[in-house]
Amino acid sequence: MQKSFLGGLLATAAIVLASTTALADPEVVSGPAAEPECFAPWTAETKFFKFPKKEGPYRIALANGFIANTWRIQMVQTAKAYAAQPDVAAKLKEFKVVSTGEDVPAQISAINNFIDSGFDAIVVNAQNPTAFGPVIKRAKEAGVVLVAFDNILNTEDAINVNVDQKGLGILWANWLAKHLPDGGKLLEVRGVAGTSVDTDRHNGLHETLDATGKKWDVVEAVGKWDDPTAQKATADAIAVHKKFDGITAQGGDTGVVQAMIDAGHPFVPFGGETENGFRKFCAKYAGEGLKCSSAGTGPAQVAVAIKTAIAALEGQVVPQSIKLPLAIVEDPNFKAGQDFYPDQSDNFFVGNSFPSCGINFNAQEIMGQTKENQ
Repeated sequence: MQKSFLGGLLATAAIVLASTTALADPEVVSGPAAEPECFAPWTAETKFFKFPKKEGPYRIALANGFIANTWRIQMVQTAKAYAAQPDVAAKLKEFKVVSTGEDVPAQISAINNFIDSGFDAIVVNAQNPTAFGPVIKRAKEAGVVLVAFDNILNTEDAINVNVDQKGLGILWANWLAKHLPDGGKLLEVRGVAGTSVDTDRHNGLHETLDATGKKWDVVEAVGKWDDPTAQKATADAIAVHKKFDGITAQGGDTGVVQAMIDAGHPFVPFGGETENGFRKFCAKYAGEGLKCSSAGTGPAQVAVAIKTAIAALEGQVVPQSIKLPLAIVEDPNFKAGQDFYPDQSDNFFVGNSFPSCGINFNAQEIMGQTKENQ
């Protein structure tokens, strides 16, 4: 009798566990997404998810890693500005932000803490695309919606929101090849080692340069997407190598150009990001040889990620992988007041809006927020 009762308990527990796990899994459905103009699938083969609907308001967290550059600081500020908008705030019971630096285990621990604390969704800018397997599984089993953006996760068990980072490397390589028909010596200023953004942009650049059949001598420096770090790395590279025929940088581009000016290095074709200061330089020195391709995506990616998390919690259909448009301006089309802002900070990233998602911020909204954990 006791054995039979115990067996029944175990069977019941197994059924409950199985049903809990099933509830955590999103249903794979046919598209389109709830807001197809905003939630664009990465490819025609991208899956569409429909999560079980939860009643709001929701507890959502941002688990950021690296913080020591202007893009990440602006990203955190943008997240807070978006969460504070009245129509968004009405759907949120709590919005929490944690930045853990370059320590991957610390970021994983932060996500685990959010799961244990009962948050409904977590958005993450991941320090490593492959190290999060166990915590992704935990989030799925707990019914927590996990949305990765910018530096995404190598999984189909989370939602990824990004631009074509490899495509950026391809774009910059094609720009340099166009302006250097005989090849040449290039300085490549990279980002944060181990992140998917740095790797994808680097691979796109080199694969495209190799495919041109031209002779390239590429010198790499680490700038961590940060102006002071990139400026020093560029100054050191110029001191050692004397002259480059072209430059590409993933971020910290204002610092890179400043290092060229300080060293008296001739202006050369440059493929870079979307910092306001960089674009100011591109407009000012175009006639002296600084021919620029400025492309990337603003920190407002985080707002799209939060919007996606809320849509998923509301039971709306969303793609597993969402592709965002790039903001691209190339010489000679840099226009003051449109592509760069002479009166704004050099550190402000331009193109920080996604009109198709109803997301648009001015500098005052963003800069009024803090970069601190909350």
